[in-house]
Amino acid sequence: MTDTGARRRGRPRRTESVGTRDRILTAAREEFSERGYEKTSVRGIAKAAGVDSALVHHYFGTKEQVFEAAVEVAFAPALHAPEAVADGSPDGVGERLTRFVLGIWEDPTTRTPLLAIVRSAVNNETAAAVFRRLVATQLLRRIAAPLDLPDAELRAELAAAQLVGTAMLRYVIKVEPLASADLEQIVARVAPVVQGHLTGP
Repeated sequence: MTDTGARRRGRPRRTESVGTRDRILTAAREEFSERGYEKTSVRGIAKAAGVDSALVHHYFGTKEQVFEAAVEVAFAPALHAPEAVADGSPDGVGERLTRFVLGIWEDPTTRTPLLAIVRSAVNNETAAAVFRRLVATQLLRRIAAPLDLPDAELRAELAAAQLVGTAMLRYVIKVEPLASADLEQIVARVAPVVQGHLTGP
């Protein structure tokens, strides 16, 4: 007689699925943050999440796919940047985008997972490829679309390069005096450059 309470190893009940998936993602972000991409393993993520390794593979597949899912969740706040760009007059787009992106880095809650992503992407080509794919498809193309200019995608990439470079030096490498400078001072200097990339001649 079949035990109705039994279930196959690695296959959670449907009611458990959402909580288990979220727990794995949380553990994955923490593992990638602490160990980097190369030193993180599916087994280590499973152990940190308190599940079997088979469950990690069941929900996400390979380590690269787990990383991509973790990146998407951590990167989610930045994906609202296109709305920040679109909401207002074109001549203020540079300041709006600069404030939005740097605001994410200023907030410790959103900065910590972003640091993990950037560090992994800098040190590992597989992680870098995942990060590039996400930035290109989810962020830059959406920023470029409303610009309605022949080279809109290049403009969006240059604007992103300016902001990512500023964030790297201020929050990751912590180069002084940039790391300690007042945010308003940074916005005042960076925003016009971003504006020029997006709407200039």
